[in-house]
This record gives sequence, structure tokens and C-alpha cells, in this order.
Amino acid sequence: MAKPFVLAGRTALVTGAASGIGAALARALAERGCALALVDRDGAGLAAVAAVARGRGVAVSEHVLDLAEAEAVAALPEAVQARHGSLQLLVNNAGVSLGGRFEETHLEDVAWLMDVNLHAVMRLTHACLPMLKAAPQAQIVNLSSVFGVVAPAGQAAYAASKFAVRGFSEALTHEYAGTGLGVTLVYAGGVATRIARNARLPRGGDPTDAARGVAAFERLLTMAPETAAGAILRGIEARAPRVVIGRDARRALLIQRLMPVRYWSLIGRAVREEA
Repeated sequence: MAKPFVLAGRTALVTGAASGIGAALARALAERGCALALVDRDGAGLAAVAAVARGRGVAVSEHVLDLAEAEAVAALPEAVQARHGSLQLLVNNAGVSLGGRFEETHLEDVAWLMDVNLHAVMRLTHACLPMLKAAPQAQIVNLSSVFGVVAPAGQAAYAASKFAVRGFSEALTHEYAGTGLGVTLVYAGGVATRIARNARLPRGGDPTDAARGVAAFERLLTMAPETAAGAILRGIEARAPRVVIGRDARRALLIQRLMPVRYWSLIGRAVREEA
């Protein structure tokens, strides 16, 4: 059994920290005595979360940047090291969405989504590895999604990015097996974040239809971010290789395993009924 990961006295870098799961994680980590390097492109939201965390008596740095910008991502670990001196926990939480059918989607928008959801995860992980490996015990947490296991119509780019995060995380798990560096892969179900509301809509199709599809999925996002953050923290502390959040995610994983080809005939019908 892996030695528990103690959060007090550690430093965590959390992306997408201005709202949703990222903000809930930041608050919960601060309550456990973990110093924070918080990242988001929403400066005002980030400042509000940072103020709450500082109220818990921990060191907090704010890093306002767009994760789609490779140079900004590459420079981030140096800024974190200058402020905090070390890093033991990296949480790749930030994500964006792109609604609509793939044939109606501009490839520029697909590239933007991949830059945030996949390339930033890989770039930031790569850049942070020297600090993480220098720690006696460290953990990488990557947020995939239930759509990293099942792929619904209208979510081709998003599902592709989350399937890729899954593969990347599993490979890292195998590469660092038996070392002090662990990897936790999170499959999140319907958590009430802004991701659906902030989704880009396809420029090549009917915006009304696309918006209707996004709204239907948003109605499925019902779990409080604090509940999801609690499950993730328990997984981190246990150094669990996988965390599945929500009954919807657990059900989807089971159905996909039992019906690997025809799973959407069942899951899609349930989604339409619930939406």
C-alpha cells in the first residue's frame, strides 16, 4: 500500500483555479495547510479564490495566463519555484469545451481546445517534472472526464482531448511506477461548472441547434464542485491511481465495459431522457 500523501506543508499548482472544481480544490487544499500556486486566465476570479486561501494562513501566488499560450506555460514553473521554492502536487484541472457536430466545427477551434485540454497538460507536466521528481513524494493529478471513456455525438473534439489525457496519464503511471512520483487520473461526471456555459459553438452550423445541445448537457451538471473536490482530495491523500466522481460516471464506465461498441445506444437514451 502506498504511503499516504500528506498535504500540510506541501505546495500545489492548480490550473483552472478561478471557478468550479479548481476553486473548490484551492479552498480545500488551503484548509489542509497546503501552499498554492493558482493559475487561470480570469484574474478577478483568481484573486477572489486566492484571498479566501490566504485567509487560511497559507502562502498563495496568482498566475494569470492563458494555457493555450505555450510560452506562458513553459515559463510558469520557474515563477512557481521563485515564489514557493518547491512543488509536490500538480493538478491539471483547467478545461474548455466545444459544442456541435464535427463537420460544422472549424479546425482552428479544435486546435484551441487541444491546446488547453491536452497540450497544456503535457507541457506543464513536462516543465514541472524536475521539481516534482526532486521531492521525496509528489503527485500529478490530471482531470479527464466521463467523456474520456464514452464519446457522445456533438463532443468529438472534447472527447478526443479527454481520451488523450487518459492515455497520457496511464503512460505516466507506468513510467514512474515504484518511484516517489504518483499519478491520479480523475474521471469526472456531471459537476456543476461553467464548462458547458462557456463552450465555443461551431461557426459552420446552426447556432440555435448547437446552443440547444450545450444547454441539454448543462442540465446534467448537477454535482457541487465541493463534492467533486472532496473526492479528488481523498484520492490524492490515498495516492489512488484513479478517481471516479459521480454515479453517472460510474454507470457510464460500467456500461462501456459491458458494451464497448454499442454503449451509446443505452447511455444516449438515458441522457436524452434526463435532459
